[in-house]
Amino acid sequence: MKTLSAVVLSLGLAAPLAASDIEILDQSLLVSGPMAKSAAAFMTITNTSEADDRLIDVVSEASKKTEIHTHIMSDDGIMQMRHVPDGLVIPAMGKHALERGADHVMFMGLVKPLAEGDEVELTLIFEKAGEILVTLPVNPAN
Repeated sequence: MKTLSAVVLSLGLAAPLAASDIEILDQSLLVSGPMAKSAAAFMTITNTSEADDRLIDVVSEASKKTEIHTHIMSDDGIMQMRHVPDGLVIPAMGKHALERGADHVMFMGLVKPLAEGDEVELTLIFEKAGEILVTLPVNPAN
């Protein structure tokens, strides 16, 4: 009986993260104008669990392609955007900011013009917490 209790207890401790362990704050989608073909999403992702998680993919019907991106310095000193195929670690009991000039979600090939006040849905896919649907208010890029 003691062994069974230990197994049940250990299984409970190894439970996967739930979507409720991830909080999304200050989300927005920036577009440069109504004729823009791309846009960038920014937000702060908070992980309230005691285990790291990873944002592994993003999906939206608002664009032909949606990817996790970052900025890196090229060998010739020019900042360039790059796809992050391995995703982004969201540390246990920590935050990861997606912001201008750093990590962000890139919308490429917008399927329709977007204007200030519009809203776009984005599904964030986490390795442990699963899928989280967020609504992004559209703001002009200043």
